Amino acid sequence: MKQSHLTKNAQFVAVYKAGKPSVNSLLVMKAILNGGDFNRYGFSVSKRVGNAVVRNRVKRRLRGALWSIDVQEGWDVVFIARPAAATADYIRLRESMVDLFRSTGMLKYTLKKKHE
Repeated sequence: MKQSHLTKNAQFVAVYKAGKPSVNSLLVMKAILNGGDFNRYGFSVSKRVGNAVVRNRVKRRLRGALWSIDVQEGWDVVFIARPAAATADYIRLRESMVDLFRSTGMLKYTLKKKHE
């Protein structure tokens, strides 16, 4: 999966304004089509989440989780961490991201849950 990063403030603002939010307990995801054959990702972790060490840990875990999720190309995506993300481990953050991608139909392959 080829991925890049949103780097300029104008890119973040465009996604914030035009992107429809998808929300769960750990993250908010906003996404818009970028017209390319690649995805660009940005992460917003405010001081409400924690100090610099905690914020950087959350961003590292989110970036790491992206490599294992197969998402359709052509999107600009911003993940906004909620305060509960500070205490979440990698697995919970990854599951939260997959849940958001699934709810917006952006996953390439959807995994079926086993029925009990």
